[in-house]
Formats: sequence, structure tokens, C-alpha cells
Amino acid sequence: LWVQDRLPLATLKDHGTNLQTVQQFIKKNQNLRREIQVHRPRVDEVLERAGAVASIKSPEAEGVRRLLEKLRTTWTELQDQAERRQQVLDATYQLEQYYFDVAEVESWLGEQELLLMSEEKGKDEQSTLQLLKKHLLMEQTVENYEETIAQLSRQCRALLELGHPQSEQVSRRQSQVDRLYVSLKDLVEERKAKLEQQYWLYQLNREVDELEHWIAEKEVVAGSPELGQDFEHVTLLQEKFLEFASETGSVGQERIAAVNQMVDELIDYGHADAATIAEWKDGVNEAWADLLELMETRAQMLAASHELHKFFNDCKEVLGQIEEKRQRLPELAAREGRTSAGALQRALGVFEHDVEVLVTQVRQLQEGAAQLRTLYAGDNAEAIAGREQEVLRAWKELLAACEECRLHVASVADKIRFVGTVRDLLAWMDGVLCQIGAGEKPRDVSSVELLMNDHQGLKNEMEARGKSISTCLELGKTLILGKSPAADEIKTHVEKLIAKKKEMMEKWDKHWEWLQQ
Repeated sequence: LWVQDRLPLATLKDHGTNLQTVQQFIKKNQNLRREIQVHRPRVDEVLERAGAVASIKSPEAEGVRRLLEKLRTTWTELQDQAERRQQVLDATYQLEQYYFDVAEVESWLGEQELLLMSEEKGKDEQSTLQLLKKHLLMEQTVENYEETIAQLSRQCRALLELGHPQSEQVSRRQSQVDRLYVSLKDLVEERKAKLEQQYWLYQLNREVDELEHWIAEKEVVAGSPELGQDFEHVTLLQEKFLEFASETGSVGQERIAAVNQMVDELIDYGHADAATIAEWKDGVNEAWADLLELMETRAQMLAASHELHKFFNDCKEVLGQIEEKRQRLPELAAREGRTSAGALQRALGVFEHDVEVLVTQVRQLQEGAAQLRTLYAGDNAEAIAGREQEVLRAWKELLAACEECRLHVASVADKIRFVGTVRDLLAWMDGVLCQIGAGEKPRDVSSVELLMNDHQGLKNEMEARGKSISTCLELGKTLILGKSPAADEIKTHVEKLIAKKKEMMEKWDKHWEWLQQ
């Protein structure tokens, strides 16, 4: 009765429809198996006793033998059915556990898929970076979940190896999970790519904005209308601008190259906003080209201003040198009474050589003015012409003053030479006058002849000096006719020289006549 009471539990065909009911059936079957184990000694003892009774050859023992067979049969059936049911329940449990795990995995994959379908990309670079960091954590979680998928795959293989009736359905379910996981990983990569592209886009936008702002700041400097008030000012401006242009060109070229490289890489990568990125690239490169052109224009304007103010400065310097030379002329003329004619002329030669040096500078100024007139019009052209004419006027005045000074120095030198020659001749004549008749009176013919020879020697000397006297007198007459400032003095010297010559000649003739007598 006990075995028959338990047999329906062992032969129950319901194995459960979900994991919970299967677990309940397994628990009940395990309880049944424990009960069978507990009753085993009792059943074995009854079977043993029944066997002993059945061995008696008696009509009454026939009923015991029939009961013995029935008990042995039902007992064996109970044990076999309980074991078989346990095996079936275990297989069912594995299947339901697999389905349960599959459902959880599919649910998790579905949740992650919903999260990955978010279109949020961040409002700025910082928020996008936060989203990207969060996504990277999620990517790692998805990567780590691969072990769960692998475990599920091992469960599937175990069921297939058991030859479970639902093997085909299990295999399809596993394939579906594998596809979902691969699809999820693709979504992860796609979402990551979108966030990275958005982050790069914000980065590029920031770089482009900063570069455009930097270019705008440099354009303010490069577009300055200040061209200098004078030569020193424009030279300072030019030096500062050259330094600015060099630094700006170097830094700007580096930054524009970096932005262009970033843009090209994003376009080559296949960025979704390639068209917008290309527009940004064109805009910033156009702004950079405009800045370079503006700096080139500014450099040319400063160079032209530098040339103009250099011309004005050179004019000022040349005018100063001309004025300095003109101030030296009175000093040169004032040396008349303090130096010899040769020294005076040498001083004049040195002065004229200094003036000759200015010829090159004046010619260069004329050439510079001619070039500048082709570049400027209006007030600047008038200023250039005015400065040129001022220099040329001062130069002509200096040349005229030099010529006047040269004539004056020549006249003064002639006067100095004339006065010196007159002085020398007068001294010579005085010497000759002293020699005429200075000897002892002769006492005989031979002594007279000696005196006559000596006197004739003076005559020869006087004739030899006659050319010098004539030349000196001619110089004096020339100076007088040339209206020399010292004409009266020269005239006096001429008269004195003529009178002294006449006196000398008359005294010689008179003494000669006396000697002849």
C-alpha cells in the first residue's frame, strides 16, 4: 500500500512549465527518493521474510508468493520511476534555467540597447566629454558581459549534448542572443563614434573660434594707420612691426597647420558634419590669408613711410652740413692776415674737398626725390618737392659762396705774395743802394777798373732782377684792376717799388758816370 501510494508521485508526467515549478517538483521528487531510501530496510526485511515463507511448499504460501512478486515489482518500479523522473526533472531544470538566464540576458541587452539609442550628444565640449566617459564605462560593462554570453553558450551546448527534445529551439534562442549581443556591441561602437565625432567637433570649433579671435586681434595691429611722425618714430614702428610680423607668421602658420590637419583627419575619418567642418576650414584659412595680406600691406606702407621720412631726415642732415660749411667760410676768409698764401690755399683746398663730398649726397637726394615722386601725390609730393628745392637752393648758395670765397682767397693769396715780393725787392734794392759808391775812392786806373767791374756786376744783378720786378708790378696792376679790397695798399706798394727802382737806377747811372770820369 505504501509503495502504491508513492508510485503516482514517481510516475507523474507533469514536469513543470517554468523554473519555479520545476524546482518544486525536483524538491518533491528528492523527498520521495529520501523516503524510498528510508523504507529500503523495511522493504528488504519484508521481502526477505516473504521469500522465506514462499519457500515453504504449502498451498497457503501461494498467496505470499504472489504478494512477494507484486511487492518486488512495484518496489522496483517505484525506484526506477523515481530515478527516471529525477533525470527528466534535472534535464527540465537545465532547460528552464537556460530559458530563465536567456530571458535575463535578453532583458539586459534590451535595456542597454534602449540606453544606446539615446540621441543626446552634449551641449558643449565638457558635457560631451562627460557623456563619452560614461559611455566608455558602459562599453567596458558590455565587454565584460561577454563572459555571461559565453556561459550561456556553454549551457546551450550542454543541453544539445543531452539531446534534449527542445534542442532546435534552444539553438535558435542561443543564436538570437548571440546576434543581439553582436548588435549591441555594434551599437556601442556606433554610439562611441557619434560621441567622439561630436567631441572632436566641439574641440575643432573651439580651436577655430580661438584662432579666428587671435587673427582678429592681430588684424587690429596689422591694420593700424600709424605711419610715424618722423624718421626715428617710423624706424621704431618698423622694427616693432617686423618683430610682430615674424612672431605672428610663425605662431599663426603653426596654429593654422594644426587646424587644417585636424579638419583633414576628421573628413578622412568620415565625420558626419564634414560639410560644416570644410566650411570652418575655408573660413579660418581665408581669415589667415587676409591677415597675411594685411601684414604685407602694412609692411609696404611702413617701408614707404620709412623711405619718405629717411628722405626728409637726409635732407635735414645735408642742409645741416651745408649750413656748417657756410659758417666755416667767414672763418676761412678771416685767416687772411694770420697765415701765408700757401697755407691759405691749402686750407681752401681742404674745405673744397669737404664740399665735394656733399655732391654725392645731394645727387642721391635728387634720385631719391625722383623715386618718391612716383609713389606719392598731394601733400606728400609737395613736401618732397619742397625739401628737394630747399636742399638744391642751399647747395647752389653754398657753391656760389665757395666760388666767391675761392676768388677772395685767390686775391688775398696774390696780395700776400705781392706784398712779400715787394718787401723782398725793396730790401734787395736797399742793399744795392748801399753797395753803390760804398767802396774806397780809387787812386789809380787799375783800381777804378776794378770798381767799374764791381759796379757792372751790380748792373747785371739789377737786370737779372728786372724780370721779377716787372712781374711783381704786373701782379700789382692786376690786383688793382681786379678791385682788390686792398687796392690802395697795393697801389702804394707799386708806387714805392717804382720809386725805389728809379732811385736805384739813377744812383747806378750817376755812379757809373762818375767812375767813367
